[in-house]
Amino acid sequence: MMYGYYQGFGSHDPFGGFVMIVFGFFIVLFVIWLIKSSMSHMHHGHMGNTSLDILKERYAKGEINKEEFEIKKKDLSI
Repeated sequence: MMYGYYQGFGSHDPFGGFVMIVFGFFIVLFVIWLIKSSMSHMHHGHMGNTSLDILKERYAKGEINKEEFEIKKKDLSI
């Protein structure tokens, strides 16, 4: 019984199984990287941090005074 030339990925290639393992490994690494990246962004508060929130934080830390805060707040509201 003849099946033809192509009998499946890596069926006659000695490196076919190795290529599949390496490819799968990179897919798993990519998925882990995506999960870590999204978790890192959520942890550091990058999601939903508006300009006004950042301005309020700077004022609370004492980086800018009340006058600067009010001027910048007006600029942001335009």
